Amino acid sequence: MNILKLGLPKGSLEKSTIELFDKAGWKVKTVSRNYFPEVDDDELSCSICRPQEMSRYVEQGVLDAGITGKDWIMENNSDVVVVDDLVYSKVSRKPTRWVIAVPGDSEINTIEDLEGKKISTELVNYTEKFFKERNINVDIEFSWGATEAKVVSGLADAIVEVTETESTIRAHGLKIIYEMMSSNSQFIANRQAWEDPWKQEKIKNIAMLLQGALRADKIVGLKMNVSEEKLDEVIGHLPSMNAPTIAHLYHKKWYSVETVISEHQVRDLIPRLLKSGAEGIVEYALNKVI
Repeated sequence: MNILKLGLPKGSLEKSTIELFDKAGWKVKTVSRNYFPEVDDDELSCSICRPQEMSRYVEQGVLDAGITGKDWIMENNSDVVVVDDLVYSKVSRKPTRWVIAVPGDSEINTIEDLEGKKISTELVNYTEKFFKERNINVDIEFSWGATEAKVVSGLADAIVEVTETESTIRAHGLKIIYEMMSSNSQFIANRQAWEDPWKQEKIKNIAMLLQGALRADKIVGLKMNVSEEKLDEVIGHLPSMNAPTIAHLYHKKWYSVETVISEHQVRDLIPRLLKSGAEGIVEYALNKVI
């Protein structure tokens, strides 16, 4: 039997990734301290590993495919196939940003002011390349974690750190002086695996269903019954990805109307639909929109 070796990210994205796969149609069951979760697909073999290492494992062929951040692909300079962008995260479901931050009362206000200064970061290779390209000499030190504390305690003059909401940076009294790059989750594949017809098709199918689950995240289905004389008025209120689906009810001058809309529109839309004559309105969640 053909098997696809798939890597899932450990850490902050682990839970949201497993939830995304669940919506896409795969049940992934993790066990504490076990890096090889069960999955209800005999054609998949899953491993959980740090996003920082994922692209190396995929490039080397230890994994056929995996999910990691664009930032770690660039940090490792990995030669992999980027199959798809998966813009999702634990907090905001938006791309993350790697920023340069200094103490709020620091006299450092530009990246040029960092000449001869010490920078603490986990993103060492990319940061070195960034400053080298700009002919700014800095001392870059690898951070094993708690990076914000390094600059607060005076162990570094600045940090290069990833942020989504800037809340942790603000909580430590830091200010951002430059945004280096934005990053989001990417579905990547090993180049040899991508050349295998069966594996490529399997990877593409997974990517398609993951994207379908992401599209459905903030969208709901809405269905209702509408009399013939009220139909045009009700239809006029309906925003839709496409034209709404309309079906004639059996032996009645009534119609069943069904559409897909953004979740945030529902609370304002339903009262208007009721006033226009819609009845039996049902809102339902969606798993995938393909």
